[in-house]
Amino acid sequence: MQMNTEIFTATVVGIGEDAQMLMDDGMMILFNETAPKDLYDISFVHNAEGLNEDLAAGDELVIDGEAFSLTFVGAKANETLRDLGHATFQFNGETSSDLPGTVCVEAKPLPAIQVGSTITFRKQ
Repeated sequence: MQMNTEIFTATVVGIGEDAQMLMDDGMMILFNETAPKDLYDISFVHNAEGLNEDLAAGDELVIDGEAFSLTFVGAKANETLRDLGHATFQFNGETSSDLPGTVCVEAKPLPAIQVGSTITFRKQ
């Protein structure tokens, strides 16, 4: 397989009123447009469906061209991303989490996410 293969690309189409507050605490919640109202409020809502290949530690999350290395992928994260476009990302650099739907990402400053921002996952 070639390097940097994109396995998921989404455009942010909505931002819940509390999503940025969570982002300020190092957490990003993604959900596709089927998000229930109570989850919409805390989510960055996107228009993508499916996942071409499972995510794994070492792959990259790319937000508007800025790459972040995945350090851990929870046991349920690929399933919920594939079925619901949903995952919770913690920018803490951890290599484990008690929550099976969590993806941990390297800890570094996050870019501002706006409607129209692009979120991509790449295999490494």
